[in-house]
Amino acid sequence: MTSTFTVHAASGYEQLMGRWSRRLAPKFIDFAGLAPGETILDVGCGTGSLTFELAKSADLAEIQAIDFSPVFVEAARQRNTDPRITIGQADAMALPFADNAFDRALALLVLHFVPEAGKAVAEMRRVVRPGGVVAAVVWDHYGGMTGMRMMIDTVAALSESGRQMRSRYCFQPMMQPGEMKRTFAEQGLVDVTEAELMIRMDYADFDDFWAPIGAGEGPLGRYMTTLDAAEQKRIEAAVRDAYQAGRPDGPRSFANIAWACRGIVP
Repeated sequence: MTSTFTVHAASGYEQLMGRWSRRLAPKFIDFAGLAPGETILDVGCGTGSLTFELAKSADLAEIQAIDFSPVFVEAARQRNTDPRITIGQADAMALPFADNAFDRALALLVLHFVPEAGKAVAEMRRVVRPGGVVAAVVWDHYGGMTGMRMMIDTVAALSESGRQMRSRYCFQPMMQPGEMKRTFAEQGLVDVTEAELMIRMDYADFDDFWAPIGAGEGPLGRYMTTLDAAEQKRIEAAVRDAYQAGRPDGPRSFANIAWACRGIVP
């Protein structure tokens, strides 16, 4: 599998998204549910936001976590001190586990970066026992990420390549209302439910907002690396103006909504 997510360094991802995925993880766990003694699979664990939040539940028997990126796998392994957690590199579309091996398979902010998300959902269903749970959550890039939309709309106003980037960003897989729910049902899951989860992304100042993007992290950072230095400076100045909105630089807070979906293995 190839991933459409660009990562250069775990620290860059942490500033771009890891700190926010940690804020989302408890809400997602409440939605997905847990029970004592369960064995859980974290698909696309990244730097471990969901994995280590799951580990706060002392009643869980085992947590297996996989990611496609060796950068993420190494970073998560370095953080791990819990003997119940095993972290490895693997493909979400070809999970290296036996059928019915887990009580739940969870995916936090992953499916929109998988080339064939339906295959990943099918694999999650395969490795979960009958009666077990498959659950996933992704950001609503089109209508639910106010800070990021502020930036990409600013970029789109400056060039045709920016408009093309916006179209790709806003319509990644699994992000439209009902899309994950339909996919879960198509892969044979039952009692499928969908919900919206919200957090706020709080930034100390523009540099806190911009630094990982300017360094090339994530989809928007990757776009920046395709531009010459003059265009990069023009975009940074325009986004800074949008962030500051005519006021002095400083803290800003943006609401962010994610789609969450949960289904039962029959």
